[in-house]
Amino acid sequence: MRRTLVLITVLILSGCSIKDSTSHGSDEFRIVPVSSIGPEGKVSSIDAGRKPDRAEGLEQAADPGGDGKATCEPRSIAVAGAMTGPDAAWGQSIRSSVRMAIDRHNQHNPDCQVTQRNFDTEGDPQKATQVIPGIVNDESIIGMVGPLFSGENKATGQVLSEAGLVSLNSSATNVSLSKNGWRTFFRGLANDDVQGTAVGRYLAGTAGYGSVCVVSEDSDYGAGLAEAVREALGAADEAACSASIKKGDKDFSAVVSKIKAAGPDAVFFAGFYAEAALLARQLEDGGSTARFVTGDAANNQQFVTQAGDAAEGAILTCPCEPIPDWFVADYTEHNGHPPGLASVEAYDLTTILLEGIDAGSTTRAELLDFVASYRGDGIARTYEWDEKGELVSARITMYEVK
Repeated sequence: MRRTLVLITVLILSGCSIKDSTSHGSDEFRIVPVSSIGPEGKVSSIDAGRKPDRAEGLEQAADPGGDGKATCEPRSIAVAGAMTGPDAAWGQSIRSSVRMAIDRHNQHNPDCQVTQRNFDTEGDPQKATQVIPGIVNDESIIGMVGPLFSGENKATGQVLSEAGLVSLNSSATNVSLSKNGWRTFFRGLANDDVQGTAVGRYLAGTAGYGSVCVVSEDSDYGAGLAEAVREALGAADEAACSASIKKGDKDFSAVVSKIKAAGPDAVFFAGFYAEAALLARQLEDGGSTARFVTGDAANNQQFVTQAGDAAEGAILTCPCEPIPDWFVADYTEHNGHPPGLASVEAYDLTTILLEGIDAGSTTRAELLDFVASYRGDGIARTYEWDEKGELVSARITMYEVK
């Protein structure tokens, strides 16, 4: 099932861009993809390794509309994640990506209608443990995108595995998630070990930073990414200003003082955009001149909006691909707002579930088997998983606030 949609809005001259669904201010700065980072920390062109057809309409990318001939009994796909709360920009963006794929499918397949069911976990692992049983007990739901964050997956992965409900994930990156023996977990991007190793080696090697302070948020995501970065930094890891903050805190004066006293070349923060914005702003206000670097959970236009001028020059990384301009245009027209990071991955993963349904995999067991043996091109990359639910190949993209 391949893409046949004529892409009217391909903007060849502008390459690819990253935009977010929650930008409603601070338009002076944008998050712009600048290069790819290899496992050894070396940078390459943002287009290196891309297939030639990706700039010309992605004729090989799977199309959720398929051939329009699918027949099936009504089925449902769930989306679980933060739809409200401080990290809602993530959930809202991914929810809209799933809707875009399902709407295209249903428009082209009148005899196979798929319903989207949205479940708000607020990004809270405890809340997720209350929400996921309702999904598991709904027999009409045969597949899911999410839960979106690592902590949520850690808290609910076993329940989903025991229920045989395939869970495709566009944003949870903690490396431990694929080591629990869950048979239903499939990650649509690289994990934190891949990202952290590449970023740490880049900072200490290619970028030439002799000392880096690593600050982690007390979440499963933050702790895992920070550990990988520290290990890859080697001697450049400045232990004197290593710190941990509590998610939801707003006063980081003690951490700022420690960092200013150490005088590092750079600060790497492993956490979400709300805390990243506050830390970046307070570091600037405190007189720190260190380069601010952060990972995928902060790679959101809300980081720029909330950090203001302090965001300028910040480096943000992500194990996801930049969003093509044609996708930005199609997504914005469909949803009424621009996409966010991992929107393309969420769209691709939903398309895979829809491909399975169209191919006759209309029970949980059948759809799980379909995904486990899947290999095909999406907009972002080729999707194929190993026995642990990790992608066979993935890469890291580096962005800068300009």
